Amino acid sequence: MAKRTTICAGIDTGKRKLDVALDGSSEQLQIDNTAEGYEVLLDWLRRHRIKRIGIEASGGYEQAVVAELRRKGIVVVVFQPAQVRAYAKFHLQRAKNDRIDAALIAACTAAVRKIHTPPDARLLPFAEHLTMIDQIGEDIALLKNRLETCRNARIQQVWKKDISRLARRERIEFKALVAAIREHRDLAERLDLIYSVSGAGLPTAVAILVRMPEIGQLTREQAAALAGLAPYDDDSGKHVGVRRINGGRERLRRALYTAALPASFRWNPQLITLYKRLIAAGKGHKRALIACARKLLIFVNAVVARGIPWDHERPATALLQAG
Repeated sequence: MAKRTTICAGIDTGKRKLDVALDGSSEQLQIDNTAEGYEVLLDWLRRHRIKRIGIEASGGYEQAVVAELRRKGIVVVVFQPAQVRAYAKFHLQRAKNDRIDAALIAACTAAVRKIHTPPDARLLPFAEHLTMIDQIGEDIALLKNRLETCRNARIQQVWKKDISRLARRERIEFKALVAAIREHRDLAERLDLIYSVSGAGLPTAVAILVRMPEIGQLTREQAAALAGLAPYDDDSGKHVGVRRINGGRERLRRALYTAALPASFRWNPQLITLYKRLIAAGKGHKRALIACARKLLIFVNAVVARGIPWDHERPATALLQAG
């Protein structure tokens, strides 16, 4: 009996258009990146008996079609741009346009051997809300920089009013986001577990919950890699390079790194000890903080995996062994 193979498709995402290709076929489709276009796409996929489709993350323009395809029961593989570029480089493919990219993504999709469970769809609007809050914080930081270099009293007052207005908006939006999360009992329980870890303040806990849905289901190495906090070797032959972090989820990494400073100086005894030990060993401040941020995430992952809040009196080694 012949082995059945899954027919795969790929989507190249644009702001207004989607280019779709079948793996191993010259047949392609172009549709509008709208709800009406998705209906055309779904009909086309049904006719070709497509069960798996790949798409490249594209600044959020892919999110609506991904949500609709998953809602209809189609397996969707979301690739990071670096993955698609690496696949093209491996196959020595240099030509690039929307149709070629769609076919390339289809080939990438067919090459995938392990399909991961899609993230909780409830977290998508929370992630968008959290990004808005992050952007408000970035705007505040920009205005504060302008204020420091401004010598005009009237303009200083303008910047101060804008900072105050944005800070108030940031507090309101964060409070609304937490309230929305707490409407879901399981998410509220997970948030409380994360928040129980010393050094993981509520903003950090929200960032981990929303930006790492896999928390508690990962090994410590996987969690660190997804957050972009895993140190990678740079060795070749007799050359021994400096280990550096790379990749990962940028906004999550930033939230953890920001939390690591107060956590390793005041709030978490284990991180305070770790920071002092690394500094005494000659590690720089930044490298020590990155290590503390990674350890903080490992603690959170273990707490969520156990389903038991952080015990301030329990040694961290016992926690990690239990997790």
